[in-house]
Amino acid sequence: MSLIPKKGNVYVVDDDEAVRDSLQWLLEGKDYRVKCFDSAESFLSRYDPREVACLIADIRMDGMSGLELQDRLLERRSPLPVVFITGHGDVPMAVQTMKKGAMDFIEKPFKEDELLALVERMLDQAREAFSSHQEAASRDALLSRLTTREAQVLERIVAGRLNKQIADDLGISIKTVEAHRANIMEKLNANTVADLLKIALGAPAKA
Repeated sequence: MSLIPKKGNVYVVDDDEAVRDSLQWLLEGKDYRVKCFDSAESFLSRYDPREVACLIADIRMDGMSGLELQDRLLERRSPLPVVFITGHGDVPMAVQTMKKGAMDFIEKPFKEDELLALVERMLDQAREAFSSHQEAASRDALLSRLTTREAQVLERIVAGRLNKQIADDLGISIKTVEAHRANIMEKLNANTVADLLKIALGAPAKA
């Protein structure tokens, strides 16, 4: 068994067993971890969005098509990068998938080096998207700690309102605004107003 870590996870969804076997052989030979599925439905039932991965899918399949699969992933707000395998004459359909966010499409018979280059691009994107997703999830978890009133105060801090203006907006005293502000800073682990703004606006705060 190789002790070299795998390069990344690649999902292959195609109802043609020969295509699945060919892609698995090619990609595993380049040290990718490959998971094959014979239908979009079986893939969706087992897809783990917590994995850093990319997807290679046939655009035309029995049952759910590649286009429908892409729509389902969009509904789930999945960051999974996708490339579609297309047959001759499917280019207009493939262009439609790219308008919806697919990274690319590749026509059969595809060139191995082109596919491998696409997989590497997709995994680079997947790593970036996963990192952004984790940051957003961490930010959402922090913001969910706030009470409704604290969220209202934070919204006004972000808008650049002064304590007196916030007090007037919400019909509360300046002391109450200051108390809410202190609670917000503590709950969001913010040491400065700059940290607070970075968290509230989605920019990564410095550790």
